[in-house]
Amino acid sequence: MPTEVAPLRRKPVQQRSAQRVERMLESCAQLIDEVGYDGLTTTLIAERAGVAVGSLYQFFPDKRAVVQELTLRNLDRFVQTVSERLDRTELAHWWDAVDTVFDVYLGMHREIPAFSKLHFGDVVDLRLLHETKDNNAVIAEKLTSLISDRFGMPPGALELPLSVAVEAADAVLHLAFRRAPEGDQTLVNEARELVRGYLSSRISEDQPKDLPAPR
Repeated sequence: MPTEVAPLRRKPVQQRSAQRVERMLESCAQLIDEVGYDGLTTTLIAERAGVAVGSLYQFFPDKRAVVQELTLRNLDRFVQTVSERLDRTELAHWWDAVDTVFDVYLGMHREIPAFSKLHFGDVVDLRLLHETKDNNAVIAEKLTSLISDRFGMPPGALELPLSVAVEAADAVLHLAFRRAPEGDQTLVNEARELVRGYLSSRISEDQPKDLPAPR
């Protein structure tokens, strides 16, 4: 499901231009970790990236666009990583896929620069990922597609439950990372339990009798 936003004024064609854009994005992430979104400026990004601010404006109209491009790339990384793990992991039930989603999200929080500050863009704009849909709605749609394809479940049976689950998990995980930089483990566990319990009561699916129940 492609998004309908285009933060880049123009896509870099030459390798040198592509490398400059990458430096701008990396610098943006570093600065967000240091000064937050409110303290971020295009001048700071350009200085950290070692480019003229005019060069930045060739590709991005403002700091929001730089952050938007960074967030879209993080979204692509999130979806790709979840998909790859689902492909190479033997999953007995859909809630094993839910655990995979949690693990990837938590890993990005702990490892990807600026992700713990930006998440999927709500700190900037609730519709940073798509012009007409909330950021969490975009995430839910992508997860619906992944789980539907992996388990052969109809998307219509997943759309609403996964939308609610994403909203609930997002709220509790935000609290977990406010409590501790690495994520308060008790709250992370509560988020898993909340999502498992809710989805197991909303998504009906024939499964072998010997499969473990949600913990």
